[in-house]
Amino acid sequence: MKKALITGITGQDGSYLTELLIEKGYKVHGIIRRSSSFNTGRIDHLYNNPDILNKKMFLHYGDLVDTSNLNRLLEKIEPDEIYNLAAQSHVKVSFEVPDYTAQVDALGTLRFLDAIREVGLRQVKFYQASTSELYGKVREVPQNESTPFYPRSPYGVAKLYGYWIIVNYREAYNIFASNGILFNHESPRRGETFVTRKITRAASRIAAGLQTKLLLGNLNAKRDWGFAPEYCEGMWKILQYEKPDDFVLATGDTHPVREFIELTFNNLGIELEWQGKDKDETGVIKSIDLGKAKQLINYNSNKNNYIKDFTGKLQPGNTVVAVDPEYYRPTEVDMLIGDASKAGKLLAWKAKTKFEDLINIMIKADMDKVLRRGF
Repeated sequence: MKKALITGITGQDGSYLTELLIEKGYKVHGIIRRSSSFNTGRIDHLYNNPDILNKKMFLHYGDLVDTSNLNRLLEKIEPDEIYNLAAQSHVKVSFEVPDYTAQVDALGTLRFLDAIREVGLRQVKFYQASTSELYGKVREVPQNESTPFYPRSPYGVAKLYGYWIIVNYREAYNIFASNGILFNHESPRRGETFVTRKITRAASRIAAGLQTKLLLGNLNAKRDWGFAPEYCEGMWKILQYEKPDDFVLATGDTHPVREFIELTFNNLGIELEWQGKDKDETGVIKSIDLGKAKQLINYNSNKNNYIKDFTGKLQPGNTVVAVDPEYYRPTEVDMLIGDASKAGKLLAWKAKTKFEDLINIMIKADMDKVLRRGF
């Protein structure tokens, strides 16, 4: 039975990857940070399962800024595979905590690689969660493994160090270390401060009368959005490849934030029209299709609903989306679109979930939470 060690196990990717590896017969060890409050929400269904906790999934306290802790964990667990998913991963926040971002995202990767070397785990396979933010101010379209990097945030710069230290230790010490350059991947488990979840959660609350307006930054930014569970399968496939290498995982399709908003509200029977420009742009309700809205509510009809219907407070002409310059980044990444043909050829990996279907999955999940819990 293989043993895997996952940093960031309580995150979106960590939770899906844990499910995948347990399904494949692995014993999964996860590193979590000590906190005064529990942060296991995404893995509670595993944590609370007596057939899994301490039998198939094991949790250990640790942190990527603590070298001695990493050494002890590697000596104790002796994993076959390591998935380094932990990071300060919010791009906007990285401008506010650049030093911490560098300590975790850049030097944390170095500490892990050096721990592998010092402990002598010569056969271990190491996956580094790299990012499309490496491309930043893009030099070519689409972006692939040979596209020059130009990061535009402390997060991107820290991840750039992580990328190159993987390459360096692979070449210098013959460590099986691979980079997964993953483009944006979303799900109902995405953190609520990330733009996609912020949109689907706010739209659900607005429809239910719990919130009046969604505030966002750059509506013109274009991203390549995929479905997170498929990307976690790609991570696993990267470590099953015959040799360490670097792979882009992406859909090859790009959409602006504005379109994500439109389709999200459309799922709720709300058609938007846009007024104004730049920081003065707003999304205004053009029409409401209550029949379409109730279809989504009926999807949840078997639940113990606290909110039975839309409040009826929404009317055409209501402003439900607005721009807040507070959410602008000091340096923006305008457009990302990935070319995953190498992963398709060598790993037989391909993104399957379409953009519209991804939004549908997320809005249904968030509306379900609103209907059942009232928040």
